[in-house]
Amino acid sequence: MVNGQGADGADVYRGLREQILGLDPAEAGITAAPESGLWGGLMEMGLDNGTATLVALADGTTSLYFSTGGGVIGGGFRPPVAEATRSFLASLDAHLADLVPDASTELPAAGRTALVALTRGGRLRAEAAEDDLGYGRHPLSPVFLAAHDVITELRILQESRED
Repeated sequence: MVNGQGADGADVYRGLREQILGLDPAEAGITAAPESGLWGGLMEMGLDNGTATLVALADGTTSLYFSTGGGVIGGGFRPPVAEATRSFLASLDAHLADLVPDASTELPAAGRTALVALTRGGRLRAEAAEDDLGYGRHPLSPVFLAAHDVITELRILQESRED
């Protein structure tokens, strides 16, 4: 669990996000998919009060953190989370053609969701309205739904830790 609220929580969030966006997968020992070079993915959701970022890496690293502070780090060691993470990355890999090269670090506005593929060739990104993704009105809806399966498994894990 990542703790922190207010300015300190926002600083932790920015630091974690920058670490992922600047990560060299080879130095971290993360193996990319042979054909596509995909080694990780993010789903960033613009909320009314900030942003939530889901991180899923090919080595099983899975985390969810919030710009307002807090989150779950290291959930990928649990089999249900690991399975959901693999499914999310497989779905993202299957939809790389629907993303465009984008090295920006902009966060989505409230009601918008960005899907980001981390590949050997650089970052790919697409952004859409959360409603369009959630209601199947966008080509990346399957990726969005697979990412939400990861979030569900992380929430189940967090709730079991609190019991």
